[in-house]
Amino acid sequence: MNPPFSCSPIAIRLVIRIVLMTGILATLCGAMRAQAQPSTQTNLKVLVGGQHRPDIFRELLKDYEAANPGIKVTLESGGATSELLQRYLNTVLTARDTSLDAFLIDVVRPAQYAAAKWAEPIDPYLGNEREAFLSRYLPQYRTANTIDGKTISLPAFSDAMYLYYRKDLLEKIGEQPPATWPELARIAKRVMAQEKDPNLQGLSFQAKAIEGTVCTFLLPYWSMGGEVVKDGKLQFDRQKAEAGLAMWRQMVSDGVSKANVSEVGTDDTRKEFQAGRVVFGVLWGYGWNLFQSGADSRVKGKVGVVKLPAMPGGESVSCMGGWSWAVSAFSRNKAETVKLVRWLSSPEVAKQLAIRGSMQPVFADVFTDPQVLRVNPWLADALPVVETARPRPVTPMYRPISDALRLNTNAVMADARKPDAALGEIEHRIKRALR
Repeated sequence: MNPPFSCSPIAIRLVIRIVLMTGILATLCGAMRAQAQPSTQTNLKVLVGGQHRPDIFRELLKDYEAANPGIKVTLESGGATSELLQRYLNTVLTARDTSLDAFLIDVVRPAQYAAAKWAEPIDPYLGNEREAFLSRYLPQYRTANTIDGKTISLPAFSDAMYLYYRKDLLEKIGEQPPATWPELARIAKRVMAQEKDPNLQGLSFQAKAIEGTVCTFLLPYWSMGGEVVKDGKLQFDRQKAEAGLAMWRQMVSDGVSKANVSEVGTDDTRKEFQAGRVVFGVLWGYGWNLFQSGADSRVKGKVGVVKLPAMPGGESVSCMGGWSWAVSAFSRNKAETVKLVRWLSSPEVAKQLAIRGSMQPVFADVFTDPQVLRVNPWLADALPVVETARPRPVTPMYRPISDALRLNTNAVMADARKPDAALGEIEHRIKRALR
């Protein structure tokens, strides 16, 4: 019978020493592997609207990730209109959701976001370079994103309302683009009489109960020097407001615009003009690219763009549009998100957005950049229009003011409410909102 297995004390000590050394080596190897890789990855989530060309932003964000190892950016898109995107953000931010780090907001929203404390002020992250950094932007966009001296958001891209016109039809009758609204009506009637096309409209503009109809109300009113809200108080000139509504109604009664204009939304004007059924169109900047490159466009090479007409004796003025980047007040990665947003609102990104998506920049020199103009020559004409653009009322109570203006303008254009009654309702609702 074999004796039971046994080890000498020396053998036992040797085995213990080998086991300990193996553990130490494993720990050292693990530490070396950890040093060879980023210790942590920061995940950021940003939101853009469905109309903001998320495909372009996804490609741009890949460039950002490549230049910033350890940062992963997820892009979410949704909300086909400003109103729908705003509803979604209302839900997310009211719930203090920490999963969303940055988002695009309409240029009319910064005051609301400041009041609700939904947006992280950018200034503390800019430090001593604040003034130099902000001075690069077009003045009205710098102002629109500054509330009570705090930078609430950074401009992403600009927009304005333009007068698009059929160059070929005006040339045929020897007319230049109009400087006033009555002049536009006269020229439109001449073109319509010349063309004898029952489907041709003289002027298409928005009067549906949408945000764009706020601008419809404001364009003639502003051109006469009217104000709505100034220093947080109601400044309303009933006489000028009535003259503006009367001008739009006259367009319909004279047959320049169609009778059911109260059903016309933003993209209705775009589609009608693109189909060759409109002489003059009041529309945002996105129309140009589609008029010139849309597969079904019947107006390629026939479109001009100029400043909007004024009321007689007034000055041309446009309605300011555009979007800005805000950092969520509930983000867990505010410093990294501000760094990302600064890049997204930079001249370099603005140039790419202009070239790839015809988005209008917020920097004067990008408007005139040779590479940008090679793709979008119309931006040379766009800059003077953007420079005349005015912001809609800057107030945390913008939503009820917008409702009062667009709903009542729509009612007047639908002939469902008399102008005097509509203006009384506008004044009453804005007073109540500003209390």
